[in-house]
Amino acid sequence: MASVRLQNVTRRFSRDVYALKDVSFEIRDREVVTVLGPSGCGKSTLLRLIAGLDRPSAGEIWIGDRQVNNVPPQSRDVAMVFQSYALYPHMNCYENLALNLVLRKTPREEIDRRVQDTAQLLDIGELLDKKPRELSGGQRQRVAVGRALIRNPKVFLFDEPLSNLDAILREKVRHELKELFARIKATVIYVTHDQVEATTLADRTILLNRGMVQQIGSPEVLYQSPKNLFVASFIGSPSMNFFDTSLEAGSFRLGPQVIPTGLARSGPARIGIRPEAIKIGEGIPATVVMVENLGARFLINAKVGANSIMVLSENRPHSDSIKLSFHPKDIHVFETTTGENLRNSSVGDSGPSQPENSSVTA
Repeated sequence: MASVRLQNVTRRFSRDVYALKDVSFEIRDREVVTVLGPSGCGKSTLLRLIAGLDRPSAGEIWIGDRQVNNVPPQSRDVAMVFQSYALYPHMNCYENLALNLVLRKTPREEIDRRVQDTAQLLDIGELLDKKPRELSGGQRQRVAVGRALIRNPKVFLFDEPLSNLDAILREKVRHELKELFARIKATVIYVTHDQVEATTLADRTILLNRGMVQQIGSPEVLYQSPKNLFVASFIGSPSMNFFDTSLEAGSFRLGPQVIPTGLARSGPARIGIRPEAIKIGEGIPATVVMVENLGARFLINAKVGANSIMVLSENRPHSDSIKLSFHPKDIHVFETTTGENLRNSSVGDSGPSQPENSSVTA
């Protein structure tokens, strides 16, 4: 295995069109990192640059202790699993798995041993004589993963490998991949637009938007301490509640109540509160507009004055009039022009103005 480092990497398609802009990060040896972001943010371009299928306009790409900007794909010792599986339809699964070893002129006995070992690892031994058209989507994906594994590369690259699967199969294969990554202890870079995949598979997540890194950290850090408005809105389902307000000495008004944030700041701000952080009981009066049954929980759309607030609750409200409460630590405060999370930048400057075990109530 090997580490991967990008230093000020830019990929420009024309004078004013950037796929990636000044991207820098380091992935440690044997670390599983997911690259997350909306469609068109540069995720697949990033993977293609590391694989050598595309070249950066500026910056450096390192795999281990070697700069690979000018190294051809076949010499980078990386293996890529594509969204489309990219299996050869005229070959059976055994031949698809063995192809790279055959091209390397690996001895036949070694090829057979590695194919059988890989098939056993992925539970596809009974599929080796079948053609790709005879397989289900999940089986094709496992063969595609096996074709990458059998090469024993320094780095594994996954480009949205589960996006063609239905929801139930997607969850099953995701669990299989997580177990597989734990067993092989490989350096893995996994691109996805699905935050469930990103947060469940990764040691760390790189969140991209418009070709730029927004935040890098563990899934817990991205959820609990989003660096900016984009990260806060993209991470979490259902999405964080936002509303514009004006702070007066660190406090803002929501309905009839003045709520302290613990920040020594005055002026325009955007407040963010996650739906699952809001409790129904005593507190701020609200009117129920709509209730969605999500199975184990209910998503409640409530109005507090002119503000629409989503609440995730285990119980359906008994009437159209409810009261809401939330802990001061669950309030995020964002700068209105830059989108910066002011609470993150003010850690250590001033603590919460209420005791740690208290909640905001009326």
